[in-house]
Amino acid sequence: MTLYALTGTPGTGKTSLSNELRSRGYNVIDGKEHIKANGLLGELDAERDTHEVDLDLLNDSLQEYRDSPDLYLIDSHLSHFMDCSGIIVLRCHPDILADRLRARGYGENKVCENVQSEVLDVILCEATESDIPVWEIDCSHDDIPVSADSIEEILKGKSDDYVPGKTDWSLEMDKWF
Repeated sequence: MTLYALTGTPGTGKTSLSNELRSRGYNVIDGKEHIKANGLLGELDAERDTHEVDLDLLNDSLQEYRDSPDLYLIDSHLSHFMDCSGIIVLRCHPDILADRLRARGYGENKVCENVQSEVLDVILCEATESDIPVWEIDCSHDDIPVSADSIEEILKGKSDDYVPGKTDWSLEMDKWF
């Protein structure tokens, strides 16, 4: 299997890193575009301002990439739910994440929901519940090329510095809950 998940809370840097990795010659699947192109976008959950996606259908739609001899990454906050060779979880300090999400025009409820998810390690915990290798990169302060270098190290098997659990935002709990 040659598909890797590039995941993280919205705003952690997935899209920017995907663009950098593409410029370095990597095959990166834009999860949002893939979902739309394959008719997988479900009903709008107006309360959470997000669309539902059938994860089983999404997983099935990625089979051609798993079967390919080439390496692919899928950029999506849902990619850690897919059958893949490894999961790279991007992390970001809650204050920086909140600023990024506000700059995108997210409402305060959505900002708070996503920041709380990051503080509680939701995506990291979901990823580590699988039997798939997981790595974690803190993208709070490194620029995009440095974070992309970290991803390349993981893909080349030099991943000892990226074991899950090194990033801890628990001291931010009082601020966001």
